[in-house]
Amino acid sequence: MTPKVITANALLSGDAIWLTADDQWSGNISEAELIEDEAHGQIRLLDALMNGDVVGAYLADAAPGADGPQPVHFREAFRTRGPSNYAHGKQESL
Repeated sequence: MTPKVITANALLSGDAIWLTADDQWSGNISEAELIEDEAHGQIRLLDALMNGDVVGAYLADAAPGADGPQPVHFREAFRTRGPSNYAHGKQESL
Protein backbone atom coordinates (compact mmCIF):
# COMPACT_ATOMS: atom_id res chain seq x y z
CA MET A 1 0.00 0.00 0.00
CA THR A 2 1.16 3.51 -0.79
CA PRO A 3 1.29 5.58 2.42
CA LYS A 4 -1.74 7.82 2.87
CA VAL A 5 -3.08 10.71 4.91
CA ILE A 6 -6.70 11.59 5.55
CA THR A 7 -7.73 14.95 4.23
CA ALA A 8 -10.99 16.87 4.08
CA ASN A 9 -12.32 20.40 4.03
CA ALA A 10 -13.38 22.25 7.15
CA LEU A 11 -17.15 22.68 6.99
CA LEU A 12 -17.29 26.33 8.00
CA SER A 13 -14.13 27.77 6.42
CA GLY A 14 -13.66 25.40 3.48
CA ASP A 15 -9.92 25.13 4.23
CA ALA A 16 -8.07 21.92 3.41
CA ILE A 17 -7.28 20.04 6.61
CA TRP A 18 -5.55 16.78 7.57
CA LEU A 19 -6.31 14.29 10.34
CA THR A 20 -3.61 13.89 12.99
CA ALA A 21 -2.81 10.75 14.96
CA ASP A 22 -4.59 12.23 18.01
CA ASP A 23 -7.88 12.75 16.10
CA GLN A 24 -7.44 16.49 15.61
CA TRP A 25 -7.70 18.35 12.31
CA SER A 26 -4.70 20.42 11.25
CA GLY A 27 -4.23 22.91 8.45
CA ASN A 28 -0.70 21.56 7.97
CA ILE A 29 -0.14 18.28 6.14
CA SER A 30 3.15 17.71 7.97
CA GLU A 31 1.15 17.19 11.19
CA ALA A 32 -1.06 14.50 9.62
CA GLU A 33 -0.98 10.85 10.59
CA LEU A 34 0.89 8.88 7.92
CA ILE A 35 -1.07 5.66 7.43
CA GLU A 36 0.79 2.65 6.05
CA ASP A 37 -1.75 -0.09 6.77
CA GLU A 38 -4.79 -0.35 4.48
CA ALA A 39 -7.19 -1.70 7.12
CA HIS A 40 -6.15 0.99 9.62
CA GLY A 41 -6.62 3.61 6.89
CA GLN A 42 -10.16 2.46 6.17
CA ILE A 43 -11.10 2.55 9.86
CA ARG A 44 -9.60 6.02 10.29
CA LEU A 45 -11.44 7.21 7.18
CA LEU A 46 -14.77 5.91 8.51
CA ASP A 47 -14.18 7.83 11.74
CA ALA A 48 -13.36 10.98 9.75
CA LEU A 49 -16.48 10.63 7.60
CA MET A 50 -18.62 10.56 10.74
CA ASN A 51 -17.18 13.89 11.94
CA GLY A 52 -19.78 16.61 11.39
CA ASP A 53 -17.19 19.40 11.20
CA VAL A 54 -15.66 18.28 7.88
CA VAL A 55 -16.80 17.48 4.36
CA GLY A 56 -15.32 15.36 1.60
CA ALA A 57 -12.89 13.27 3.67
CA TYR A 58 -10.70 10.87 1.68
CA LEU A 59 -7.40 9.03 1.75
CA ALA A 60 -4.68 10.81 -0.21
CA ASP A 61 -1.28 9.45 -1.23
CA ALA A 62 1.60 10.90 0.77
CA ALA A 63 5.27 10.30 1.34
CA PRO A 64 7.24 10.39 4.56
CA GLY A 65 9.37 13.52 4.85
CA ALA A 66 11.87 14.93 7.30
CA ASP A 67 9.16 17.14 8.84
CA GLY A 68 6.23 14.74 8.44
CA PRO A 69 4.05 13.60 5.56
CA GLN A 70 4.44 15.37 2.22
CA PRO A 71 2.05 15.37 -0.76
CA VAL A 72 3.03 13.30 -3.80
CA HIS A 73 0.43 14.51 -6.31
CA PHE A 74 -0.14 17.99 -7.70
CA ARG A 75 -3.70 18.18 -6.37
CA GLU A 76 -2.61 17.58 -2.80
CA ALA A 77 0.37 19.93 -3.08
CA PHE A 78 -2.01 22.61 -4.39
CA ARG A 79 -4.41 22.03 -1.48
CA THR A 80 -1.58 22.62 1.05
CA ARG A 81 -1.25 26.18 -0.24
CA GLY A 82 -4.87 27.06 0.49
CA PRO A 83 -7.53 28.65 -1.69
CA SER A 84 -6.30 29.96 -5.03
CA ASN A 85 -8.01 33.26 -4.28
CA TYR A 86 -5.44 35.39 -2.42
CA ALA A 87 -8.13 37.19 -0.42
CA HIS A 88 -8.89 34.02 1.57
CA GLY A 89 -7.27 31.37 3.68
CA LYS A 90 -3.57 30.56 3.90
CA GLN A 91 -2.59 32.92 1.07
CA GLU A 92 -4.36 35.95 2.56
CA SER A 93 -1.15 37.36 4.06
CA LEU A 94 0.56 37.33 0.64
